[in-house]
Amino acid sequence: MQTECNRALFDFAPVEGHAVVGDFDGGTITSDAGALLLGQADRTIKLVERFARCFSDGRRSELIEHEVKTLVGQRVFGIALGYEDLTDHDALRRDPVMAVLAGKLEARRKNCAPVAGKSTLNRLELSKKEPSRYHKIAHDGAAIETLFVELFLDSHKRPPDQIVLDLDATDDPLHGHQEGRFFHGYYDCYCYLPLYIFCGDQLLAAKLRPSNIDACAGAVEEIARIVSKIRERWGEVRIVLRADSGFARDNLMSWCETNSVHYIFGLAKNARLKTAIAQELSEAKEESNQTGNPARRFKDLIWRTRRSWSRERRVIAKAEWTQGEENPRFIVTSLSQEDGDGRKLYEDIYCARGEMENRIKECQLDLFADRTSAATMAANQLRLWFASMAYVLVESTRRLALAGTEFAKATCGTIRRKLFKIGALVTISVRRIRFAMASGCPYKAVFAAAHRALRAAPDTG
Repeated sequence: MQTECNRALFDFAPVEGHAVVGDFDGGTITSDAGALLLGQADRTIKLVERFARCFSDGRRSELIEHEVKTLVGQRVFGIALGYEDLTDHDALRRDPVMAVLAGKLEARRKNCAPVAGKSTLNRLELSKKEPSRYHKIAHDGAAIETLFVELFLDSHKRPPDQIVLDLDATDDPLHGHQEGRFFHGYYDCYCYLPLYIFCGDQLLAAKLRPSNIDACAGAVEEIARIVSKIRERWGEVRIVLRADSGFARDNLMSWCETNSVHYIFGLAKNARLKTAIAQELSEAKEESNQTGNPARRFKDLIWRTRRSWSRERRVIAKAEWTQGEENPRFIVTSLSQEDGDGRKLYEDIYCARGEMENRIKECQLDLFADRTSAATMAANQLRLWFASMAYVLVESTRRLALAGTEFAKATCGTIRRKLFKIGALVTISVRRIRFAMASGCPYKAVFAAAHRALRAAPDTG
């Protein structure tokens, strides 16, 4: 007869004569207690509530357990906490933090959890623009796109004098045969080519596109929509667009010039442009050879292409010699001399656009914006919006709660790992829900400061 033993008990190396064992029998414990800060930030900006209003629910209310707001919030919070797969929610549906964030401690029906599992959430992610027999939840894409801009506008107490909108396209590699799949020569893979628009750290647009297009395709329409919404609220704000050479297209620059929007774009180099700065390159080479350090000169040009531009424009050239070779760079801009000379516009304004690439990395690496494995582009666009809303929520937490702390400039992934992933024992009584968080948490002081800041933050939703 076999000896009965506790198969769930895990033995580890003893310490000072004490046996070390482990088991999953701790009771109501969560590893995500720091997500309470996310919930407080959401109550401040009302992201989940407003996002849920972008969906319509054709299900019979008497037959459903989980409302759309619960489903939407569960997906956004889950992504923010690092749970990119819907299958994770079959366990998370009984996590006390998810229940508290949903504002629902118990299910109304037997054999149900307070929040939904993977199957229900999958139907949400596969929702279409119009409800159908098998997809009764539908979403309004235009309303979702507008919400990103409204959340940005609501985050400001007063209109700024000037804002800079950064545009960039990036690769979203595909590993299946999704709709809209094409091979991109530059990225050397099958991918989508989403368009992102940021203002500083704040996300204003995330548009999924196939990769068989120009990087600037659709940018005029997206910028026109965003600028129109901004000017409804901030009629006097000065708007500057900033992007790399993939956006230096005549249609976008002409639209800006017609609509009183400034721009500063990278410009691809060519033989004509290099000839125009031959003297400056020679001077930079001579200085570099003498000093042993990189040297650069700047030159203002009034430039027009032979065929692609409809008018002359201001071009700034950087004639640089570094590491024994030339490194010329060019930008085209509508900004005048009053805004700065060539060096200032290039070094202080244009080069700052590189920070946007870090924000895109946060969206894709930390918040899984590249998890576009659904069959259709519409479903993958919705997945991208869920990931983007998770970014907006974490960025809002960083901006509202972490200013002045060591995490004021931390990435979303760092904030999650160090501030949201806190173990806690949860006890629920008649009068309160108590999260007894780990006493050894090294970031208790930051958590306390974030809590104070969020409690004091005015509602912006």
